[in-house]
Amino acid sequence: MKFFIDTANLEDIKEAQALGVLDGVTTNPSLMAKEGITGKDNILKHYLAICNIVDGDVSAEVISTDFDGMIREGEELAALHEQIVVKLPMIADGIKACKYFSDKGIRTNVTLVFSAGQALLAAKAGATYVSPFLGRLDDISTDGMHLISEIREIYDNYAFNTQILSASIRHTMHVVNCAKVGSDVMTGPLSSIKGLLKHPLTDIGLNQFIEDAKKMQL
Repeated sequence: MKFFIDTANLEDIKEAQALGVLDGVTTNPSLMAKEGITGKDNILKHYLAICNIVDGDVSAEVISTDFDGMIREGEELAALHEQIVVKLPMIADGIKACKYFSDKGIRTNVTLVFSAGQALLAAKAGATYVSPFLGRLDDISTDGMHLISEIREIYDNYAFNTQILSASIRHTMHVVNCAKVGSDVMTGPLSSIKGLLKHPLTDIGLNQFIEDAKKMQL
């Protein structure tokens, strides 16, 4: 399973990259705004800065919600850097744009997916990635992980090449469960990745080793 980090914070991206397990980055307008990145030129420069840190795919989201606007923005984003994947919303014009880009050889990530039917449409349109938001489903007392399992079954049934990019990851167990059900990618905050490092027995064992090593040096 690939590990993406869902942020526009360069320091978090650098820290995840330094771990040696980072495969890519996902961003959106909300994450950009959170970092105080505003204005078209600044946003494009920020995408380039992210591409210069990581080796893998960087999802950059269009702001337009109409077909022509998505095409215009998406082509500009795709031309920015070879690592850019154009992120499109799961709406009718988004699916049309996905098909357009797929036919042009431009990679896409269809986002804001909350049902297996939506994921099926994205795959039919040739999406590179589909982003089901499992955390947001959990927030409304719906089993987000079940959606990931449904999409995995459908994609396997028909050998779709679209990768399942599990988004809206809230915590470390989301990461583990995504790996168990066969998600191709997870994207979440740095804390969800670093949380995989931790176990109390590891801490206890390490402390014991350190104490024993000190005794050997006496």
